[in-house]
Amino acid sequence: MCVFRRVIQKFIHKDFHEVVQRMTVIDTFLFLIIHSGDKLGMWHKVPVILGLFYLAIRRHLHQQYNLFNVGKTRVGGVWFKPEDFPYRTADGKYDDPFNDGAGARDTFFGRNIHPVDQSKKLLKPDPMVVTTKLLARRKLIDTGKQFNVISASWIQFMIHDWMDHLEDTKQVELVAPCEVASECPMKSFKFFQTKQVRTGLLDNKIGSINIRAPWWDGSVLYGSNQEMLGKVRTYKDRKLKIDNDGLLPHDKDGIAIFGDVRNSWASVSTLQALFIKEHNAICDALKVWINGKEIQRHIRTCWRTYFGRLSGLEKTK
Repeated sequence: MCVFRRVIQKFIHKDFHEVVQRMTVIDTFLFLIIHSGDKLGMWHKVPVILGLFYLAIRRHLHQQYNLFNVGKTRVGGVWFKPEDFPYRTADGKYDDPFNDGAGARDTFFGRNIHPVDQSKKLLKPDPMVVTTKLLARRKLIDTGKQFNVISASWIQFMIHDWMDHLEDTKQVELVAPCEVASECPMKSFKFFQTKQVRTGLLDNKIGSINIRAPWWDGSVLYGSNQEMLGKVRTYKDRKLKIDNDGLLPHDKDGIAIFGDVRNSWASVSTLQALFIKEHNAICDALKVWINGKEIQRHIRTCWRTYFGRLSGLEKTK
């Protein structure tokens, strides 16, 4: 077996030698298939069935050898019967039949490397110096027809659907260094640091919690728990609340009633209102063929497909 591994190392990149040593014989052969396909650059040109087989192998190898467990639930998760949960829940559980917590709210962020203390390196060079030197506009540069201010709001809109670290009550302050202070509109910037949570494990003792339901699940519209989902619904035809003027409704404190309103601003709110209308339009289209109780289950599937496709098109233009 050792001779076999030494032989195949001649055909794979040196960066993969260590991980291949930990693989089973079958996984080693699967890795050779994937590695060869990557080197030839042809996997996307093969028939669909073979392409799906390629992606399934790649996912298996990544989960087995490229992820480190964080939290008490193992990387493989807990299996369940898909028929018991035929649709995505409000908090994102039961989306993967082989891992009940995959993509769920209040779960640990996974890791593909072990944590390393970089507290002394993060400010060298200082991030405010980097942003001032690289991102400050010295002159107007035409960014073309596609990239504009909507791009910034779209990126923030997507992040609201994916992740948000559980924060601690302690604030961190970054102060602009003297050499760039005169060029910084903000002389200092305060934010809450990420809360460090004990995992109960020996290798990765500390982890970070995601308080949003990740993946393209529409949680930016519906929220990441049942309580928020109840607030945004009209309870008529499975539609979401929207004011007569086409904008987001607000509660008595002036806070928008929406799935996720943290760090929002006018352009993000506009996108939120736009996609609420899209949700309601899909509801009108589906209710012709599907009864009211089933619409919510199907609407989220339609929305996730549409959302993911739209994101892919915008990022690949």
